[in-house]
Amino acid sequence: MDPLNPFAERVLDLVEHIPPGKVMAYGDIAEYLGEGGPRQVGKVMSTWGGGVPWWRVVHADGTGAAPDHVQRCLAHWREEGTPLRGERVDMRLARWDGRSADFQ
Repeated sequence: MDPLNPFAERVLDLVEHIPPGKVMAYGDIAEYLGEGGPRQVGKVMSTWGGGVPWWRVVHADGTGAAPDHVQRCLAHWREEGTPLRGERVDMRLARWDGRSADFQ
């Protein structure tokens, strides 16, 4: 496994702060951090994301991380009360903008 780099640390820190019931798209994370892009965020999540709430990071269309994780994502989303449209997150209602009292 690659060593954790500063960009990866920032991505994982942000993901840890996404509130239950909310999500950010890969591109949202890159835009919020002002660096990288969706693919770079995806690489971080696929390499080191197992220890953070990975199901809160989705594709821009509201689909989960990978087709083989759909049922696990759905279980987490339902448990947290994440707004859904079928088997996708309702991005209009669930997208988090990165603003909260405990994360700057």
